Amino acid sequence: MTSMSRARVARRIAAGAAYGGGGIGLAGAAAVGLVVAEAHLARRQVNNGARPHVPHAEGRYGVAYDAPGPGKEPLRLTMLGDSTAAGQGVHRSGQTPGALLASGLAAVAERPVELRNVALPGARSDDLGRQVALVLGDTDRVPDVCVIMIGANDVTHRMPATRSVRHLSSAVRRLRTAGAEVVVGTCPDLGTIEPVQQPLRWLARRASRQLAAAQTIGAVEQGGRTVSLGDLLGPEFEANPRELFGPDHYHPSAEGYATAAMAVLPTVCAALGLWPAEEERPDVTRREGFLPVARAAAEAAAEPGTEVTAAMPTGPRGPWALLKRRRRRRVPESEPTTPTKA
Repeated sequence: MTSMSRARVARRIAAGAAYGGGGIGLAGAAAVGLVVAEAHLARRQVNNGARPHVPHAEGRYGVAYDAPGPGKEPLRLTMLGDSTAAGQGVHRSGQTPGALLASGLAAVAERPVELRNVALPGARSDDLGRQVALVLGDTDRVPDVCVIMIGANDVTHRMPATRSVRHLSSAVRRLRTAGAEVVVGTCPDLGTIEPVQQPLRWLARRASRQLAAAQTIGAVEQGGRTVSLGDLLGPEFEANPRELFGPDHYHPSAEGYATAAMAVLPTVCAALGLWPAEEERPDVTRREGFLPVARAAAEAAAEPGTEVTAAMPTGPRGPWALLKRRRRRRVPESEPTTPTKA
């Protein structure tokens, strides 16, 4: 499928989400139906969602930067989404993506960061409404930035893409209206899960990328930013499955979560105005630039770690976006100094 074809599919899914359609399936309902039995077998093999272990990582990070005065108050970071956002599959709090992002953000901002995590293992996009209500329940403590990682369970449970994107778009809109910046880590590439065989592997990859592109359009049009997480279960994992997958061969290992956090951290910092100004301009040597949002979404879905953010209100072919391939920064592993109780 060409980039333009992928863009058209993503645009149709996003339009269906916006205007109430629901008939567009991922990779074709008939084709998916042929491999339902294999999908159930693969799900049992990877033990997805059974006995989830999620280290408690909430608390304050970067306490070395505690200092009185304006501009030194802790930044508030909140994680929403599924088991990937929660950090299922690792055993130490400092290995979860939330802890890694909080530590990295504190180092860049030179301010402490308060981490909250409302992500739920096994969650699909229709759980985001409940999670957002938890986040916005205290109007005096609206997060400075929210990171959402969602989509894998939508694919494995065959949720219609339009419905999935509709829930995500609503969540982004509510958080942005409340004043929070929003970064969405789009659906990872499920075509690299070790127990999954062909043709399910091909269908899973195609469905994952279609959903990721449509998520990008929906999130960006509501004022959020997205980062392609294809590399979370994608090429780097495919090349090093023993190193980057966790013991269940489904959830990432500590190294895998660090890889994802390195991809997301620059966008989190840019959303808060903490990234160097010179890096905010498109770099043609890295093939960055302004594109119609659907085309930018399709390109990002095919290239892990790519950021998409709104750029211009509209153009001859609809809204435009800035496509960026930011340089990754190593994020430190850290434990919270003042963890809160679950």
